[in-house]
Amino acid sequence: MIHEILRMGDPRLLQPAKPVERFNTPELHALVEDMFDTMEAAKGAGLAAPQIGVDLQVVIFGFDRNPRYPEAPAVPKTVLINPSLTAINDEIEDGWEGCLSVPGMRGVVPRYVHLHYSGFDQYGHPIDRIAEGFHARVVQHECDHLQGILYPMRVRDFARFGFSDVLFPNLELTSD
Repeated sequence: MIHEILRMGDPRLLQPAKPVERFNTPELHALVEDMFDTMEAAKGAGLAAPQIGVDLQVVIFGFDRNPRYPEAPAVPKTVLINPSLTAINDEIEDGWEGCLSVPGMRGVVPRYVHLHYSGFDQYGHPIDRIAEGFHARVVQHECDHLQGILYPMRVRDFARFGFSDVLFPNLELTSD
């Protein structure tokens, strides 16, 4: 089922999410399926449960190709629950980000380039991965939602924040 995506200004997006306590339940499987349906309908790169009003530490991400980020390499489709993120080193890179909860806008956000992340899938199986580049950026962006952080809160230079159609007039952006 496709859910409405909450937009910036909704106070639910600013609350820290609760950890998932029970795995491999019909409710959790339904949530994950709904999140993928919602993300794909919006052509997103990822989605966090709080973005659809669910107060749980669940994020999904991944795509082979994404029209909102045409230059981005593929990111493995992943369900990540109760995540833990650790920067591998201090290398930080600025990059453009958009968000389904901040439609029509993009901004440059600093993120760690090399990242270790761990957590669980919906069955309770452990996930333990190293990511770099855009993959690492997506994971950090989605996990920020679990702490009540939206990417504009991380923008350092508001000269590089604005409406997507003004910043990128030649890029076909439907809901960005």
